[in-house]
Amino acid sequence: MKVFLVLLLALAGLNPSAQAQKYPSKPVRLIVPVPPGSGTDLIARTLGQKMSEHMGVAVVVENRGGASAAIGTDLLAKSPPDGYTIMMGYTVHATNPIFNSKLPYDTLRDTAPIAYVCYIPLVLVVPPSLPANSVQELIAFARAKAGGLSYASGGAGAGAHLSGELFRFLTKTDVVHIPYKGNAPAVADLLGGQVHMMFDIITTSLPHIRAGKLKGLAVTSARRSSLAPELPTMIEAGLPGFETSGWYMMLAPAGVPRDVMATLNAQINRAIKEPDVGAKLAAQGVEWVGGTIPEAEAFLRGEMARWGRIAKETGMKAD
Repeated sequence: MKVFLVLLLALAGLNPSAQAQKYPSKPVRLIVPVPPGSGTDLIARTLGQKMSEHMGVAVVVENRGGASAAIGTDLLAKSPPDGYTIMMGYTVHATNPIFNSKLPYDTLRDTAPIAYVCYIPLVLVVPPSLPANSVQELIAFARAKAGGLSYASGGAGAGAHLSGELFRFLTKTDVVHIPYKGNAPAVADLLGGQVHMMFDIITTSLPHIRAGKLKGLAVTSARRSSLAPELPTMIEAGLPGFETSGWYMMLAPAGVPRDVMATLNAQINRAIKEPDVGAKLAAQGVEWVGGTIPEAEAFLRGEMARWGRIAKETGMKAD
């Protein structure tokens, strides 16, 4: 009888669902597919720290920038689907398939949304030396300097690139795209005057605007930002239909067990509701979203379809 009970206990210990209930039992790797210092990095580290406190294991951030987040995403896609490797994806996750037919992974087949985390409005910024103090003045200046103005982005397909190409299309101006490996080096060159304009997330540009190192001309959201109510929207500035934002989504490799995905989703939703998380990032323009896994999946598919249509209409291509 004792032998029979021992065997039953041993079999229970091998039961997959029993094993899954122990998640997490070791550190979780959080891939950030851009260099340190960007808005994506800041949001990932803030959430990672709070998730670590709640889950009782370390959440270790690993920056793997390059190729418009494709390097980090490929690493995620090829990681074991056990919940111990996740990634903070952003806008480019939906647009990479549009601009790069040779991705080493399939976005919908090889990665899986855990939760739609948040979004941040973008702001059109230029160096103080540029003789334009409004969107319309910038348009006029760009038309007068055909091919002579450049705009920076953190990589092809990122929010800054999409906004820049939408600007080119709607204004019929010939501004040149200069892609960088992440927003941080792009902003650095903008501050240095090596490029002429950028649609940057308000998180990183607002301090430079307040310090007089950049001029903010307009925000890209449908409504004015409470952080900079003096700045008009691009729509108010005379460009109907111009609405974009930088969004962020936590992702996992495809095939992670449902209960583990549910745990991660719950932990993310719990973290973004913490008062200190809200105080740290909401004051910088972050609009928290959260929600279910199906809602995140629907949002991602919707963004891929929307930008696919816009790319076709505008002739937008990766550089």
